[in-house]
Amino acid sequence: MRQTRKILVTGGAGFLGSHLCERLVSAGQEVLCVDNFYTGAKQNVGTLFQFPRFELMRHDITFPLYVEVDEIYNLACPASPIHYQYDPVQTTKTSVHGSINMLGLAKRVKAKILQASTSEVYGDPEVHPQTEDYWGRVNPVGPRSCYDEGKRCAETLFFDYRRQHNLSIKVARIFNTYGPRMQPNDGRVVSNFIVQALTGQPISIYGDGKQTRSFCYVDDLIDGLVRMMGTHDEITGPINLGNPAEFTMMELAETVIELTGAKSSIEFKPLPTDDPRQRQPDISRARDTLGWSPSVQLRDGLGKTIAYFDDLLRDSAA
Repeated sequence: MRQTRKILVTGGAGFLGSHLCERLVSAGQEVLCVDNFYTGAKQNVGTLFQFPRFELMRHDITFPLYVEVDEIYNLACPASPIHYQYDPVQTTKTSVHGSINMLGLAKRVKAKILQASTSEVYGDPEVHPQTEDYWGRVNPVGPRSCYDEGKRCAETLFFDYRRQHNLSIKVARIFNTYGPRMQPNDGRVVSNFIVQALTGQPISIYGDGKQTRSFCYVDDLIDGLVRMMGTHDEITGPINLGNPAEFTMMELAETVIELTGAKSSIEFKPLPTDDPRQRQPDISRARDTLGWSPSVQLRDGLGKTIAYFDDLLRDSAA
């Protein structure tokens, strides 16, 4: 008989967190979703309120949390530049103080804990594609540093808790992920392009459009996180989770225009400070240790995401 676990998901009402909560509840687990609703929203988990094994709590993890759980997924932190740069001190506190609080909780209740880290720990990389052994090229004093360095420090804390307290930890480095429930105004490239195309605006490309990203559909990413949590304690990571298929910003813009049927033009704007020129995960470790690789192709995932934003924009206009 499968044993039901009590699982805490911080940032659980956000984009990734809400999809993770759905996955865990559908698997029969008890889920405590914690969010301060800075970027998360109750409607993201609205369909889960019908399940008695789902619970929602408003809480900011920069303050201690006292609950009894078996596993913790620490996803709490704004992930888009617009949001994490709005209050950079709070962003750093969420990664650092929040990690300390969640690690302390895991230590107290002997829970396994997974940190949602990021490809941003590699900064503007000199190694391509990025492997987990690469230490990165990060500006420690730039406008993106609150997020980049905050996540790097969180990884440090996780591995120090492992070494000092023998805590069961997992560190997943998440590359660009997209799908339904992204916020239309979060400033990330996929949501930007789709909303601009659906509303007939010019598509804004920052830089010359030759910089690259690798886009992973949300369902694939959640599968990777769940698989990683299910591994034995010796597998700590860090492990890259992302889709290694690499696209230029121009290719993405042209695909979005085609799939939406938009008449949008392309508008070039200055490249933001410290914006990475290329980003592609080496997922050899994920394939070998988790048996994981993404299966959703970009055009298929974009189709589902476009449909979501189309409904969202129609509802807001009604």
